[in-house]
Amino acid sequence: MKSVYKVGCSIENLRGIRDFIRNALKPYGVRELDISEMVLAMDEMCSNLMIHAHHCNPDDLFELSVRVDKNLGVVFEIIDDKSVFDINAFEEPALDHIVHEKRKGGLGIRLVKAIMDHVEYEHQKGKTVCRLTKKVQFN
Repeated sequence: MKSVYKVGCSIENLRGIRDFIRNALKPYGVRELDISEMVLAMDEMCSNLMIHAHHCNPDDLFELSVRVDKNLGVVFEIIDDKSVFDINAFEEPALDHIVHEKRKGGLGIRLVKAIMDHVEYEHQKGKTVCRLTKKVQFN
């Protein structure tokens, strides 16, 4: 089953995204730790999209879907009509460099890559689809 949520690009909508993900996954018996990790990763992905691609414009919308597949695990799709930043193309700075430079930022992408098992991008009908997959155990 697939759950779909259309959301405006205001960072104030991040709470609704977190609630949507939790509510979509709980009926499937996904462990709370797995849910919390995925919520964290998707919060990072969605906030980056809102801030960097849409400049927090609440009138701009994107679609987030969650699909549970017993073989694949949990599959998220972020569908947007803006150009989405491909985290696979990002060269992660070394952690000691981030600490030495006292840089804010730079850890979110590392976090998403550590939590999710697979991240891919494709273009469909003038839209960008970012698909993130995580293998989980179901109760």
